Amino acid sequence: MRSIWNGAISFGLVSIPIKLVNATESHSISFRQIHTEDGGRIRYRKVCELEEKEVSSAEIGKGYEDADGTIIPITDEDLSHLPLPTAKTIEIVAFVPADRIDPLQMDAAYYLAAGGAPAAKPYTLLREALKRSNKVAIAKFALRGKERLGMLRVVEDAIAMHGLLWPDEVRAPEGVAPDTKVTVNDKELDLADALMDTLGEIDLTELHDEYREALEEVVAAKAAGEAPPEAPEAAPGGKVLDLMAALEKSVRAAKESRGEEPAKAGAEAEDAEVTHLPARKSARATPKQTSGRKSTSTAKKTAARKTTAAAKKSTAKSTQGTKKTATKSTAKSAEKGTTAKTAAKTTAKKTATKTAAKKTAARKRSA
Repeated sequence: MRSIWNGAISFGLVSIPIKLVNATESHSISFRQIHTEDGGRIRYRKVCELEEKEVSSAEIGKGYEDADGTIIPITDEDLSHLPLPTAKTIEIVAFVPADRIDPLQMDAAYYLAAGGAPAAKPYTLLREALKRSNKVAIAKFALRGKERLGMLRVVEDAIAMHGLLWPDEVRAPEGVAPDTKVTVNDKELDLADALMDTLGEIDLTELHDEYREALEEVVAAKAAGEAPPEAPEAAPGGKVLDLMAALEKSVRAAKESRGEEPAKAGAEAEDAEVTHLPARKSARATPKQTSGRKSTSTAKKTAARKTTAAAKKSTAKSTQGTKKTATKSTAKSAEKGTTAKTAAKTTAKKTATKTAAKKTAARKRSA
């Protein structure tokens, strides 16, 4: 890799000679501007306004335009004498935790290569110190005519530097968030969490530029005189009318794409039907008449008029050995698993219907 800047890292009294090389590269496909009628290249030429002739890059220098239009020439020698310690030095000013750096400030990335054998020892010392502290170094440096902010961190066995924007270069997100008041409930958040868990993580090395690959296919087809490949049909779109339904479908689709079985609850939610239950009968409702004797019916009516306190005291054990009837009990008696007949007998023992209950029992035994 070719170095684009030579200097030194400075922290305290330690100085490390280094070379700055680009850590990233662009693989994007670029186009030339052409004349559509004949395919001729369209070029931008650098022309001197005074002589009205094209000049080469070697003849081009820097100049600052003053307020009155006067051009003040600035040479590379002038820039080398800037009264700044960062002109040829990456000056570390602090060491901070990595999470203190806002990703919005991130700019271009560079590798810092040790500048010769004497730099190996201090270079390794700084690298290992950054590793052990779990911190990053904040530095100031000058590059391409301006002072910049940088962040040094360890990448494998090398030190990398990310250019950082100055804090005042990052805009505040004013007017970006929706101004409509919206409430998100816990169930929606649970479904969003489920979708995030289903999508899971990914190895970033598996990702690639599909747009560039498709563009290369188009260029290759045109070069061979063939028709460019057809674009696949876009998936049918639709309006999201129900956020909950959209989240549930997204979770199911993500699980199916991974070969997982979708949750039954989610799968059945879409086809579920709502059944309205009939209104409960009140505790004062008269039980349905059965084919039992009159005295039994009288005892049941008496029990229905009494409070359900006695019915609550009875347990499921008291119902064993008793004959079930088709009579429906009151709503509260049914919750305790007692039958109307048992509630009637229990209540009859504590009320004035004791005699009627005994007669009923006697008739049943004789039957």
